[in-house]
Amino acid sequence: MSDKILFSTTDTIPGRTIKRHVGLAQGNVVRSKHVGRDIAARLKNIVGGELRGYTELIDEARRDALRRMSADARSQGANAVVGVRMTTSTVTVGASELYAYGTAVVVE
Repeated sequence: MSDKILFSTTDTIPGRTIKRHVGLAQGNVVRSKHVGRDIAARLKNIVGGELRGYTELIDEARRDALRRMSADARSQGANAVVGVRMTTSTVTVGASELYAYGTAVVVE
């Protein structure tokens, strides 16, 4: 089995056959705002435009959550995750969770 876990937001992976459903694979990360990013975001809100500091923060959190979901799937013997979804929630003022989940499967 390859070390790389395949991801799909659909219930299948084109060109692959699901041989076994393993179970839920999940990964999450909680991130808080950085003071410097927060100040820059407030200034940007005045003039408008992309809040790049927050875009980078969410991008990092997404990668971490997917990496953790991948590790969870691999630890269960899966080589793919189908039905991948992501959600966010506020944990406390200034901190949010990004949660990635899907169905861990074995594909050929």
